[in-house]
Amino acid sequence: MTSTEPSTIAELIKDCADLPDSLRSSSAVVPQQRAAAPWRVSEANTAQVREMDDYGC
Repeated sequence: MTSTEPSTIAELIKDCADLPDSLRSSSAVVPQQRAAAPWRVSEANTAQVREMDDYGC
């Protein structure tokens, strides 16, 4: 049985270098960064850990 998977990092690099340009280049645009939505902890969540010292509630 012949393995088509590279067994060394050198083989992996060679395999990647052999990829056609059409597969390596991407026309996808990276989206602009945006601020993360604020998150809140509900009273129900706080109640779940209230008695646990590790959470400092």
